[in-house]
Amino acid sequence: MAFREDKKWWVSPSNFDKEVTEKFDFQKNIKILDTTLRDGEQQSGIILTKAEKVAIAKKLDEVGVHRIEAGTPAVSKEDADAVKEIANLGLNADIYCFVRNMKVDVDLAKECGVDGVIAEIPGSEHLLKLGAGWSVEKAINAAIEATSYAHSLGLEVVFFPADGSRASIDFLMDTVEKIVEGGGHMDSLTLVDTFGAFSPEGSARRVRQLKERFPNTPIEIHTHEDFGLGTATALSALAAGASAAHVTVSGIGERAGSAPLEHLVMSLEALYGINTGINLPKLKELAELVEELSKNPIPETFPIVGEKIFRWETGMPSMLWENVKNVEPLVMLPYRWDLVGNKMPSLDIGKKSGNANLNNWLERLGLSVEEEKKQGLLMAIKDESIKLKRTLNEDEFRKLVSQHQ
Repeated sequence: MAFREDKKWWVSPSNFDKEVTEKFDFQKNIKILDTTLRDGEQQSGIILTKAEKVAIAKKLDEVGVHRIEAGTPAVSKEDADAVKEIANLGLNADIYCFVRNMKVDVDLAKECGVDGVIAEIPGSEHLLKLGAGWSVEKAINAAIEATSYAHSLGLEVVFFPADGSRASIDFLMDTVEKIVEGGGHMDSLTLVDTFGAFSPEGSARRVRQLKERFPNTPIEIHTHEDFGLGTATALSALAAGASAAHVTVSGIGERAGSAPLEHLVMSLEALYGINTGINLPKLKELAELVEELSKNPIPETFPIVGEKIFRWETGMPSMLWENVKNVEPLVMLPYRWDLVGNKMPSLDIGKKSGNANLNNWLERLGLSVEEEKKQGLLMAIKDESIKLKRTLNEDEFRKLVSQHQ
């Protein structure tokens, strides 16, 4: 593990201090399960057609995602058709679909040709009683029947007790144990933070408790961003021994969204030294495809794939960048733009700009101004930027230059 990797990243050496890393229990070959086509589409207002889902699945596979949750066949015929086509593309990724703990859903999954199912059931006392109106016995029996049936059909079973993060730990573990003892089957158990209610420490604690109670069952983590901590709670769960993380492209999903694929993968790679096997330079390309098809804009300053994260307007950092860009760009960056498929850093010009920005723009556009007139030009740029409440474009800059020649 290295905090500085040539032409990749430069992060804090404290991340790799022995006192920090000796507490980790990262599993080998951590799996990334992308649920853009199911949980991502559950964001209000996002509709993906069959063709669009197929296009996204192909790009996810190109990026190297290990598992793709292709959708919920029971939602509509089009969804079932999309899952079936994705399952039959011959992708490298394992293909899963989302099912309720019902035999009819499992049959649909088998007909679609997926590798496995993610079998959901209300996983907390309150969600069962107040939300679903189910008794615990009904939930246990449904899970036993559906998961054992899926296993008999040769399907991998990822058990998915929704809202498991807010269940009492004894209720969650006792319920899982009764399902297994009753003949149910789970190849892995997902710790589901349906409402983004975990702290990173709480997530890690619960993973360790589940691993202690079920040492032979891999634990997966599914988080949401209701407190802006979906990535952090997923990372802490992985550091505590979870073997897979559920993500979506650019974090789309219900309410505040899910843990973003880009953030989780880059954090694992650069901050923890974990090789994910993901094709990092394809991340922005993937995000732009999902942005186009979902009609859900990526915020300009969204980490990893945002349009403006490698741009400066302010004078001091602009000057620093100009000094190091041809020597060691990572002096001014935590990771390189090309590592994640983003655009080369550039300087904007506006209210906060200084001489470095001005000279950069003059040189780039092939313009010149006498040295003694530059300060007046810079002040004019600042005034215009304040008036417009934004940075200047090239035409506006050229006009001001012409007035100071």
